[in-house]
Amino acid sequence: MQHLSEYILSELTGFYPPEDIRVFKKYILQKTAGTPVIDPSGCKISNLSDSTIREIADIIERLKNYEPLQYILGETEFYGLPFQVTRSVLIPRPETEELVEWILSENRKTNPSILDIGTGSGCIAVTLAKQIPGAKVTAWDLSKDALATASENARRNNVEVEFAERNVLLPADKTPTFDIIVSNPPYVAESEKAGMDRVVLDYEPHTALFVPDNDALIFYRSIADMAFRQLNPEGRLYFEINRAKGKEIVALLKDKGFENVVLKKDISRNDRMIRAEKT
Repeated sequence: MQHLSEYILSELTGFYPPEDIRVFKKYILQKTAGTPVIDPSGCKISNLSDSTIREIADIIERLKNYEPLQYILGETEFYGLPFQVTRSVLIPRPETEELVEWILSENRKTNPSILDIGTGSGCIAVTLAKQIPGAKVTAWDLSKDALATASENARRNNVEVEFAERNVLLPADKTPTFDIIVSNPPYVAESEKAGMDRVVLDYEPHTALFVPDNDALIFYRSIADMAFRQLNPEGRLYFEINRAKGKEIVALLKDKGFENVVLKKDISRNDRMIRAEKT
């Protein structure tokens, strides 16, 4: 009788590289058997229940359609914390973990007030609330479905975050002031779609990804204007950015009146993050 490892390999070969398939094996078994550590090479299909076999077959079929594993499983990990992910939110990425790490390493304030704009899954807001004792964290998104997912993630991680439905491109009533404002806004130009993987284009929410070619900095400009008004003295603004737009965003922030603007590379040596200060 065929081993589960052999079955998964034979089904997914040609769709994914071997290193990805190894990861899939681990998580497929963890999801279907509810066991964190199982050696799939020692598991025979004949030992599995009919319902488990059907569940595994369904997962494999969805993988063949290039649906992200995180959406199939309904969860992922970010900064060591568990997060629910639905198709209403982007899948949290390692580069965003680096942005969170930068904020944590620079924060010197006691009980800081923090705003996360375009929170999506809530990965930034929830992690900062978890890692900074006494932080008062607010998170905005224009998607009700995203806010529902983010609220569930705050509950899962036992933190308090004030969520609100807000479109940062629209004028707003008076907003409280903050010590830290952070955003990972849409920044992929429409013209970049041609070079993107199906796994992103076919499944992740386009409103959280794309901006028009003729106004690629629309969110950075709007957020910078709002942040300069609403940051406390010595407050800091953090962005995740399109690696091709670093110098343009630095210039924009300086033009808006920010100082000590720093462009930072990610682990892959791409321009990926910016920090600016309101002095």
